[in-house]
Amino acid sequence: MTDKKFDSMDSPQRQPGLEHEMDPEPEYMPRHVGSERLKGKVALITGGDSGIGRATAVLYAREGARIGIVYRDEDRDAEKTRDVIEAEGSEALLIRGDVGDKDFCEKAVAQTREKFGGLDILVNNAGEQHAQGAPEDIEEAQIERTFRTNIFGTMFMTQAALPHLQEGARIICVTSITAYKGQDLLIDYASTKGAILAFLRAMASKLAPKGILVNGVAPGPIWTPLIPASFPEDAVKDFGKNSPLGRPGQPNEVAPSLLFLACSDSSYMTGQVLHPNGGTLVGG
Repeated sequence: MTDKKFDSMDSPQRQPGLEHEMDPEPEYMPRHVGSERLKGKVALITGGDSGIGRATAVLYAREGARIGIVYRDEDRDAEKTRDVIEAEGSEALLIRGDVGDKDFCEKAVAQTREKFGGLDILVNNAGEQHAQGAPEDIEEAQIERTFRTNIFGTMFMTQAALPHLQEGARIICVTSITAYKGQDLLIDYASTKGAILAFLRAMASKLAPKGILVNGVAPGPIWTPLIPASFPEDAVKDFGKNSPLGRPGQPNEVAPSLLFLACSDSSYMTGQVLHPNGGTLVGG
């Protein structure tokens, strides 16, 4: 495996059961004081317990939003995220379950609305990836699991939220640099991220007449818990160094893109994707 292959990965939420302390710890705290850009808003963030999801949740909280956090099974991380949100003076609701289950998605939306009185922002961030060197060795179960979490979950959660979203609401989907460049170790994963890209563009067109904006973010190599948990030490050591900026990004360098798309600053954008990827040029 070459360094280049690892550098082309973004970093979705960890798969179940991977608990690793990281050195250095990912940076998820916001860099600036809040300006109430999300005051009074309610956001539901899937995969919100760590990495990009946590950084986004904390930034949204600093900007005045109350947050529903969907996570699979990493209670410790979810509780830490809740503690940080509460330290920002906001509220968090932890919702444990699998976004690949349609019934669960409906329950997560219902619980968020019951707790906070509505829903204004949906962030489809939860995802998983499984590296596989030989395409013919990708097992059917892996393909199904990756698609169910990454694209089925995005669609299920959006379907559950739609009846409750009003004009001005936001849907934000986390796709990936791999949707544009591909990734030969993550063929099934890259395929789901391409599907998410197509989905957000289609939904943006569908929902524009209702004033509901649908956009996305396509991160490049971001330093999150998935990296040391999933890859060999030598690959981790050089992770991100082949990006033009010569380093991996931090979760709090991605979260501001999700804030921009959630607040009124992006009121004339829909069907678009932002690219916090360290300078890699991509089409679309």
